[in-house]
Amino acid sequence: MRLRTGDIVEVISGDDKGVRGKILRVDRKTGKLVIEGVNQVKKHMHRTRKTPQGGVLTREMPLGVSKVMIVCPKCNKPTRIGARTLPDGAKERFCRKCSASLGLIGAPRVKSAPKPSTTSEG
Repeated sequence: MRLRTGDIVEVISGDDKGVRGKILRVDRKTGKLVIEGVNQVKKHMHRTRKTPQGGVLTREMPLGVSKVMIVCPKCNKPTRIGARTLPDGAKERFCRKCSASLGLIGAPRVKSAPKPSTTSEG
């Protein structure tokens, strides 16, 4: 999964189709996202110390990863994400429509010195 917390995504199916929002949480184990202002439900809560008001609260519930597409900040369209390796060895995410960078995935790899030969002369 190439989506991260803070990415802007657009919902492509379901009741909230066409709505854009920022990713608040990513659950990689279940493949679900919590998106700001999307998939809201009403939850009835008792009064507790944590929620002294109680009553009916509105909360965002998790949404499947397959129901969203990331929005490219350059072309402002929902797009698929690709991954490519840069010349310095770092990996980055990129937009499949306009090839704009969406941020680094990993740090550049450090090239190690060649290992000494292990042949024994004797």
